[in-house]
Amino acid sequence: MNKLKRSHIFYVLKEKTPSPTTELIYKTPFELLISVILSAQATDISVNKATKRLFAVANTPEDIISLGLNNLKKHIKTIGLYNNKAKNIIDTCKTLVEKHNGKVPNTRESLENLSGVGRKTANVILNTVFGEPTIAVDTHIFRVSNRTGIATGRNVIEVENKLLRHVPDEFKKDAHHLLILHGRYTCTARNPKCEICIIYDDCEWNDRSKRSNEKN
Repeated sequence: MNKLKRSHIFYVLKEKTPSPTTELIYKTPFELLISVILSAQATDISVNKATKRLFAVANTPEDIISLGLNNLKKHIKTIGLYNNKAKNIIDTCKTLVEKHNGKVPNTRESLENLSGVGRKTANVILNTVFGEPTIAVDTHIFRVSNRTGIATGRNVIEVENKLLRHVPDEFKKDAHHLLILHGRYTCTARNPKCEICIIYDDCEWNDRSKRSNEKN
């Protein structure tokens, strides 16, 4: 895909959604961090339901440590892999209190040293909380990037590196959320909605014409 097409794709996506952001519900950087940890292999809807209960009783590192592992599990037991996530959250809270005065750090190294925080989660926090032009590649972004031709790659690191290299600077801060939203609601894994896709003309997916014709 050439530079002109990429620029037009992000221009169109941004025009539709001028202020894209996460669909996770949070009030503080810490709440977002916990929500993103919980969101691995879980939907934002399910995470929001769980955190609504959790944050009502504990929404700081100190509060969650006081809550304790077993009580934390009770609040997030509807989330997949909740046992392991609960342990990671407790460990993360302890690290935040002991090393960062209870605050969410703003460097990749410090974030990735937290339990349950990998590159993708660190990118989300750096982008959404601190406004850095990072692009966290989840399943939606990986699919959209490869399918459309925006940034093809065999793994998330390849796709991330190509996105950082090719996405125009003016769109880098919002690219993460623009691509997620497009993948979540239009360029879905099953039955992508090519017939209503706003970037259809720039998309390089070989099957797009066939799928669009099937709907007409």
